[in-house]
Amino acid sequence: MALENLFGLVKDRWNGITGNNPPAEKPKNEPAPAEIPAAPGFKCPRCLTVTPTDVFAAGMKVCPNCNYHSRISADERIEMFTDKGSFTEFDVTMKSLNPIDFPGYEEKQRELAERLKMNDGMVTGLCTLRGEKIVLGVMDSRFMMASMGSVAGEKITRAFEYATREGLPVIMFTASGGARMQEGIISLMQMAKTSAAAKRHSDAGLLFISIMTDPTTGGVEASFASLGDIIIAEPKVLIGFAGRRVIEGTIKQRLPDDFQSAEFQLAHGFIDMICERRFLRRTVAHLIKLHK
Repeated sequence: MALENLFGLVKDRWNGITGNNPPAEKPKNEPAPAEIPAAPGFKCPRCLTVTPTDVFAAGMKVCPNCNYHSRISADERIEMFTDKGSFTEFDVTMKSLNPIDFPGYEEKQRELAERLKMNDGMVTGLCTLRGEKIVLGVMDSRFMMASMGSVAGEKITRAFEYATREGLPVIMFTASGGARMQEGIISLMQMAKTSAAAKRHSDAGLLFISIMTDPTTGGVEASFASLGDIIIAEPKVLIGFAGRRVIEGTIKQRLPDDFQSAEFQLAHGFIDMICERRFLRRTVAHLIKLHK
């Protein structure tokens, strides 16, 4: 009898190790545990930290872990930066044509216009900042990466010309992939056009503050965006002309890890200051009053 008991004990132990024991029966009337949905959040592209959407929005869309300043729409930027209800947009109905008959270009613009409720990635207008009247330009990277085509170039030029006539400072928020390839040489002409308008504004003794956000690259960075009397950047944003791989392939050298970051540009004298988004209103308003 003792031998049978010992054999049964060994069998139970073996089944426990190999997982051969039958599963325990669940109580018949016990409700199934409720599934907890994952909270929506923003995943930072720099540090990969996920922040709950409401916390991220309350923090002006800045990563609380690494202080990366994410991309925001033109409407969000205008709401954060200008005095409430003071913004009046210029050239609202202006739309790009298809000067080189690029396939699918008109359809792409139409689809973006319907979805984003805007005709181009550049928004310009007149507003006040802490009571000071300014001409404002804001790029919205959702519209074809805010690439500078004929409309963006014309809007920027007209904004500078209006400011020159009225004796007003110009503030430009840039966030662009550069020239718009769908318009070919027409887009490249906008570099000289906007630069000339900025020069005339400067010759009139007026203030131009360029604020570079993520990313400011290509023909925008190589033209009016770099011509500000004061050049500001948000923290950790990408600033540069050509891509990293293109440069490394050309010079046959490895670039520093922080190359083309706002911090790298500040250390090498390309920009004047880095300013966090929460301080931009106060900082720019102070600079305008100092230069009146």
